[in-house]
Amino acid sequence: MGVRDREHGVARAVFVISSVVTALLYAVPQLNLVAYPLLVLSTVAHETGHGLAALAVGGAFESFELYPDGSGVAHVTGIGSRAGQAIVSAGGLVGPAIAAALAFVAGRRPGVAQFFLSALFAATLIALVLVVRNLFGWLFLGGFAILLGLLAFRTDRRWSQIALVFLGTQLGLSVFSRSDYLFTRVAQTPAGTMPSDVAQISEMLLLPYWFWGLVCGAISVTALLIGVRALWLRS
Repeated sequence: MGVRDREHGVARAVFVISSVVTALLYAVPQLNLVAYPLLVLSTVAHETGHGLAALAVGGAFESFELYPDGSGVAHVTGIGSRAGQAIVSAGGLVGPAIAAALAFVAGRRPGVAQFFLSALFAATLIALVLVVRNLFGWLFLGGFAILLGLLAFRTDRRWSQIALVFLGTQLGLSVFSRSDYLFTRVAQTPAGTMPSDVAQISEMLLLPYWFWGLVCGAISVTALLIGVRALWLRS
């Protein structure tokens, strides 16, 4: 077995083990405390998806607040069109799945995984300075940045591969564990009650909110399948 085959085998093994372990974390109530950081990470991916979508349609990612209950709010401005606002709302819903797919693709090779974590470390530092606006967000993302820095610069690159595939698995599974949000009209956060993302898409583009939940769910599952296929196949 060649070096690349061994590297690929490690990535697939980590994916399987991570899936089983994560299922246990969510299934056993006593382990909820261990699963909590993973829940918050999926919120970070969700809100970052809103912010990046805003930048993609010509708007601005103004701020991001993260709360201890696992919820968050991204504030964006400069979105003129109804279609642009719908894209920003959808960006958060499909963000975790796209992030997971990218992690799976990069996780095939330790060197690529290390580079990916280095880029994620830099992006997290930038976010801490430019957009994070509350204490819990600074503490959580600050700790995450330290962990990323250690994995990217202070450990063997094989640990970067293991960590990245594990992270991708968590984000991928969060698409299903938090899928109920795709079919609700309102979102509850410490900042107050507001229309859910699918309700906002429905307001911008018509058609029922559950229809857009199905659309975003289908996009997320497709992205995950592409990522898992890239992770699993040899070529």
